[in-house]
Amino acid sequence: MAGCGSSTDKTTDTVGSTTTTKTTATTASPSSSTSGAVTTVPASEQPDSAVWPSVSSSTRYTDPVEAATGFATTFLGFVDPVVGDFQQGDTRSGEVAVQASDSGPITTVLVRQLGADDSWWVLGAATPNLQITMPEPLAAVTSPLRVTGTGTAFEGTINVEVRADDQSKPVVAGTTMGGSMGEMRPFTIGMSFLPAPTVSGGAIVVKTMSPKDGNITEATVIRIHF
Repeated sequence: MAGCGSSTDKTTDTVGSTTTTKTTATTASPSSSTSGAVTTVPASEQPDSAVWPSVSSSTRYTDPVEAATGFATTFLGFVDPVVGDFQQGDTRSGEVAVQASDSGPITTVLVRQLGADDSWWVLGAATPNLQITMPEPLAAVTSPLRVTGTGTAFEGTINVEVRADDQSKPVVAGTTMGGSMGEMRPFTIGMSFLPAPTVSGGAIVVKTMSPKDGNITEATVIRIHF
């Protein structure tokens, strides 16, 4: 059943605890300079602009597909996803397609080399079926927060989460209504999170779930700061 407007079915506040993520990713060694000079990395190229992995963790990726896979399974919760090849953009970035199944919608994971060691990081993810209009990527947000966009989903149900770095559970999660049957409609949801996260960065995750098994089907993710 299609729905639209600003109705919100439920919102649950959950403050997560810091956990250690187990990963099979490799750890890249920082680049060395024969001259002994210190390499200065511009602010826009710092890992703090990335969603995954956490800057404070030891997880680092030397391969963009491994970075996208780790993000899809560990951060988003895809179960045995179909992961595509790396598609080069510029010399330091590109994208990797992720699907819940061969016939599922595509979530495009945006990856880039950041930091002095040129390891691979995930800047965010996008799917045409879920588009966030506010807030903008890298925006500084406070509570209460309103997330708006357009989307289509099974029976119109769209899941929205505010995530904080180094926390295994969302700071706050809820559902709202968009379009259905392929029809894009506006959605909006107000979200309160008190106390505020103690970390400076996080992400907004807008996703849909399979009515068959409850697994994630696709997602759009943007980086935010608190």
